[in-house]
Amino acid sequence: MKKLILITLLLLFYSVNSFAENTHFIDFAKVLNNSKPGAEAQKKLKAKVLAESEKFKKLEENVRKEESEIISQKSKLSAEEYKKKVEVLRKKVATIQKDKKDSFTNIAKSRNTAKQALLKAVNPIVKKYMEDNNIRIILEKKGVVMGDTSLEVTDQVIAILNKELPSVKIN
Repeated sequence: MKKLILITLLLLFYSVNSFAENTHFIDFAKVLNNSKPGAEAQKKLKAKVLAESEKFKKLEENVRKEESEIISQKSKLSAEEYKKKVEVLRKKVATIQKDKKDSFTNIAKSRNTAKQALLKAVNPIVKKYMEDNNIRIILEKKGVVMGDTSLEVTDQVIAILNKELPSVKIN
């Protein structure tokens, strides 16, 4: 009976030890942010956001000027004319708000599409890296409480990704 327990413990220790030796982790956020295609995609998306923000800022400033003009003309206009101008201005504001929302929604969709394309490109790279280095499992770094930094494969995967995927298409 003691021999059976001893053998079981030895086998358990060996399997846990071999599992630990073949377990590594990766920081996918770092891969997405620091790889060449990921950083390039983020730069393009940031430029889109800034351009759209500037465009809508100018449109909103023009609407405010138009609003000030209508208010300053209130005493000179009939109640009906004033009401018509205010209604036209409200429609402009509603259109600008809708266009702004649609624009930023499209940018968010582009970001998500680029992220998915990058992750799709990373998966075969990680799989091949695992096969080449006899790794049995790679965990997401977020789920690792503590680990030896020598078990992190993020930088190696980024280097391979930079070679194999020059950029990610952004709509």
